[in-house]
Amino acid sequence: MRLSTKGRYAVMAMADLARREGDKAVALAEIAQRQEISLSYLEQLFARLRREGLVVSARGPGGGYRLARTASETNIAQIVLAVDEPLRATRCGQDARQGCMLSGEKCLTHDLWEEMGRQIHAYLESVSLADVVQGRLADRGTVAA
Repeated sequence: MRLSTKGRYAVMAMADLARREGDKAVALAEIAQRQEISLSYLEQLFARLRREGLVVSARGPGGGYRLARTASETNIAQIVLAVDEPLRATRCGQDARQGCMLSGEKCLTHDLWEEMGRQIHAYLESVSLADVVQGRLADRGTVAA
C-alpha cells in the first residue's frame, strides 16, 4: 500500500496548522512556505478538508484557516480520508465481493492485504494531530524482543 502525496501533504499541512493552533487564522501561503508544498496544491487539499469539516476558513485581513476541532480530537485517518486517499492495500475494486483476478475471484493473498489495510487504518485512527505535533509517536507500537 502506498500513501500518495495528497495524504502525506494534507497531514503535513494539518500538523503545521495544529502547531500554530490559537485565535489567529493561519494563511495557506505560510504553511506552503514552511512545508515546501505548492500553494495551489494546498488550496485544493484545504477545500476538501473544509468540506469534510476538519478546518474552518476566515476571509479578509488576517484570514486563513483554523482547525475545526482541537488537535487531540482530530485523527490522522480523518485527514487522509478527507482528501480521498483510499486506505486499501488490495488491488481489488471498490466492490469487496469482486476480486482482482480476471475471473472475478479474490487472489490468494487478498485476506493478507485486506487485514493489513485494516491495521493501518486502525493505527491512523489511533493517532491524533496532537500526538504528531507533540512527538508522541517514537515508541508507539514498539515490540519488545
